[in-house]
Parts: sequence; C-alpha cells; structure tokens
Amino acid sequence: MPYEPTDVVTSEAEIRVHVDGIHDAQKLKVLDHIDTHCQVWIQRSPFIVISTVDQHGNLDASPKGDPAGFVKVVDAQTLAIPDRPGNHRFDSFTNILATGKIGIIFLVPNRNEVVRVNGHAQIVRDLPLRETMAIKGRIPEFAILVRVQEAFYHCGKAIIRSQLWKPELAASTQGLPTYAEALHAQGKCDLSFAEIDARLRHNDKNRLYDE
Repeated sequence: MPYEPTDVVTSEAEIRVHVDGIHDAQKLKVLDHIDTHCQVWIQRSPFIVISTVDQHGNLDASPKGDPAGFVKVVDAQTLAIPDRPGNHRFDSFTNILATGKIGIIFLVPNRNEVVRVNGHAQIVRDLPLRETMAIKGRIPEFAILVRVQEAFYHCGKAIIRSQLWKPELAASTQGLPTYAEALHAQGKCDLSFAEIDARLRHNDKNRLYDE
C-alpha cells in the first residue's frame, strides 16, 4: 500500500506559522528580463534542467548540456536552447506545444548558486538562429525559444548541502545499475543486454551531435 500522510499542509498560512519573515531582497530580486548579471551566468553555464507541463498538469524535467554558452541570450527578453540528438521521446516538446510553459535552472560548475528563468516557450526552426548553435558542423533541427517572464539568482544552500562540487566526498557508484542494465530490465524489448549496452556505448561515443 502507498504511504498515506497524517498531517497535510493545505495553506500558505500554515507554512508561515513556522517559517516567516521573507527579506525584501528576495521579493524584489525577480526580474522580467535578462540583465547583465544573469546574462554572464547563462553564458558560463554548460548544464541546465528545463521543466515543462502539459495541458493536464503532468510535469517533466529534462537535463540539457553542451559547452558553456550553448544557451543563447538573443536579447533581454529572449533565450534560445538548441535541441541535440536524444531519446526521441520529445517530452519537453509535446508539453511546450500543449502549454508553452517552461522553467529553467542554470548550473555553473564550482559555483554554489544557480540562476532560475521562467517563461513561455516555442519550438522554432529559424535557420540563422540554428546556425549559431552548430557544433562539429551539425546544425540542430530545432531550437526552444524562451520569452523570459522571470529571471533571478537562487542562493547556494542546496549545492552546499549536497557537496555537489566535491567529488572526493561523493558516495561510491559501486553497485549502481548502468543505463543499459536499467533499460534492459525496464524496457522489455527484444534486444539482449549485450546489444543494448553496445548501442548505448556507441551513442555516447559517436552520437552526441549526429543521429
């Protein structure tokens, strides 16, 4: 049986009883555009997580990564994210087509803070824009264009607590299932484990920018 909670919070007032006193700076820091501080951060970020939602409220969070600067600051109101070869599920795309809502977290290695951007997204194929995102001669087929509604810095407590940038303190990866092991067990396809493992190794080595 799934766990059933016994003490459920149902209002913001119940939260504020225990944690209140938000500083004015935390309210005022939220911008409706990309300023110089956010732009520099975005241009240094090699890894982001984008969140999208469909018309039924179903959520998806998807990692995206490339050399730093892969997310283009088109102007103060607009970002562009290249689409690279992946699993062909297009969960983010179908959600964007349904609602257009998007949230993004930008990470920079060895920095504890993050930058958060929320806004409205479209899928575009503007060739001049896509050409600026080419890597190894491969122009992405699509780009996600984001109209910025909120942009702000978020404090570093989460990354400090996680010790994310201290790999020497990380737990051992021994015993963790590989992607191939998980896909073989969960995918229920006709391919053998060896075939799946070989295909994934090939993708990681040769298919970062090519189908």
